[in-house]
Amino acid sequence: MPITIVFITLVRANYLCFGLQPVWFHATNIGLHATACVLFTRVCLCVAGLKPPFATLAGLLYATHPIHTEAVTGIVGRADVLACVFFLVSLLAYHGQPDGSCHVWTSVILGGLSMLAKETGVTVFLLNLSYDLYRTWPNIKRAIIEVKWTRETREFTNRTAKILASLGILLTIRLALLQGSLPKFSQQDNPTAFHPSFYVRVLTFCYLAAFNWWLLLCPATLSHDWQMGSVPLITSASDYRNIITCVFLGCVFLLSLRSLIDFENQKHVPLVLGLLLLVLPFLPAMNLLVTVGFVIAERVLYIPSLGCVLLVVYGIQLLWNAHIRHRQTIVGLGILLLVTSSFRVVIRNKDWRSRESLLRAGLLTLPHNAKMHYNYGNFLRDAARPELAVAHYNVALRLWPTYASAHNNLGTLISNEVEAEEHFLSAIRYSADHVNAHYNLGQLYRKTNRSSESEHMLKRCIRLEPTFTPAYIELARLRGPNNPSVGPLLIKVASLNPTDPYYITLYAHWLLDKGNYIKSIKYYWDALATSPSYQESMLGASRILRKFGQFSRLFQLVTRWQSIIRLRRGETPLNPHLYLHGWQLKTELSGKARAYDPDSTVLTGKRCVSIGSTENSSRTYCSSHCSCRICNKTVQWTKSTSVRRCSINRTRSNKYKPSTPIMIQHLLDTA
Repeated sequence: MPITIVFITLVRANYLCFGLQPVWFHATNIGLHATACVLFTRVCLCVAGLKPPFATLAGLLYATHPIHTEAVTGIVGRADVLACVFFLVSLLAYHGQPDGSCHVWTSVILGGLSMLAKETGVTVFLLNLSYDLYRTWPNIKRAIIEVKWTRETREFTNRTAKILASLGILLTIRLALLQGSLPKFSQQDNPTAFHPSFYVRVLTFCYLAAFNWWLLLCPATLSHDWQMGSVPLITSASDYRNIITCVFLGCVFLLSLRSLIDFENQKHVPLVLGLLLLVLPFLPAMNLLVTVGFVIAERVLYIPSLGCVLLVVYGIQLLWNAHIRHRQTIVGLGILLLVTSSFRVVIRNKDWRSRESLLRAGLLTLPHNAKMHYNYGNFLRDAARPELAVAHYNVALRLWPTYASAHNNLGTLISNEVEAEEHFLSAIRYSADHVNAHYNLGQLYRKTNRSSESEHMLKRCIRLEPTFTPAYIELARLRGPNNPSVGPLLIKVASLNPTDPYYITLYAHWLLDKGNYIKSIKYYWDALATSPSYQESMLGASRILRKFGQFSRLFQLVTRWQSIIRLRRGETPLNPHLYLHGWQLKTELSGKARAYDPDSTVLTGKRCVSIGSTENSSRTYCSSHCSCRICNKTVQWTKSTSVRRCSINRTRSNKYKPSTPIMIQHLLDTA
């Protein structure tokens, strides 16, 4: 499911307040989860009518349900938690008022916010309407029998009209945000939806619904990714999993029948509300209305688990009322259930501690999942362990031979050019619009001097993805710097990345090599405007300013750049005037050394100065060799051991002044 408006707003607020520190993102998720638990306790107490101890038990069970680990731990799951918060507040605004009033428009606004956080939030409208029908059914039945509209039926009709109109408007807005088309998914995302047999699709989808129900009741087998063969297709009626499907459908039928019977006397309100909470929010994920991009997603069960917990706690309450003598046993079982859930959550949190631990846990749970091996191979590749990465990519291809991304990534790690080419071609064959495979194959052809084929692949890559920057860079590298067509390619790259100084500076360097200094320095200034601390753009601009003798502007540019660098390091910016004063002081002392020994070779700062000839050979000298850091020459320098105090007055015009390029270089080295 795509991340939507409210979720993005909350993430930005999180970033503005606390930056990118993960602990605060996690703390925000925990705070939202705690809010959802409190609201659910309120719903159980005020709407479902559970007794206070059992409403509290429901809140605790919901707080410690292991299925919620993915939603609460991951940043993507925040959308589900936030949608649940608005979902519950909307339900309370519609049905949970102490005076029995109904705030329809408030509920509609909150339901819209829930939908903006996650699309499943839109089901709160169906829930409010269905539960309103249940509560108003005696009055509606009486009006039908007597053929007479009562005040209650008119109010129900008005509420229904408002809800349906609001639902239609919100769905229209949501489709408009999607530009009138639903998201498209591949067979790898949801293999069942793309199977040609309707018979296989029905059997597998029904089993997936039963499997999700089982995960809510017994969350022992959990994984962050259930795609690509995690749940094999049911292709035969003799498959034993069909028995599980029949048991599930039988339970749903019995609960639905009991709920319909309760429309008359309304003695089992928690049963009806729990069933509605279990079924309605799960409808978008059942592939009945639209095709979804997953097989099983644990975070999608965050809202449907409300119904599961409510049904379980209502069953405990019925046992409590029916078996007075065994209440201690019931209390013990309830405590055991809480402890078991909490222990499972602690274990699952350890799995989510890092990327490696999560992937390892997934491999242990679903060793036959091709995508799990592919993701673990990606981790090993990033961790500079290519041998193990190749092994897991091969396992992924053995489990799923048409896995295009696995072919592509495996080709990047193989040193044999022929085998790498075969894998890239396989990736393109199984996924004709695989941009990275086209790019990697074009790069391989360039390295093997197959220029025409390389250019063909890179152009095809650009046609598939016109904003794919590496393809433009590789094409420019293929054509060479002297080709006039390189300029438009680099201009395109700079326009695609207007905030990246690297690509802007790349074009400026090309212009500088061509002798177009005016246009080149303009792009250097643009790069510095996006990132004042970027050294390459500063050096390029410095070369042009030095070439045209604008040393004052050059000095201002470099000192400003150095101040920015030092401030970002937490250091005090150097005062350029004090720095130059110190530099001039060194050169003055070097000049005075000539009066002591005109035949000495003085190494001043970073350049060699050779002066004079020796007249008094009676003095004692120490000799050594030193290499200059600028001219890379080895010189012999001497130093007198009996230097007298200098009493020679030198005029100001005779002071040695270092050239501006030397000062600039020294500023760069001290940054």
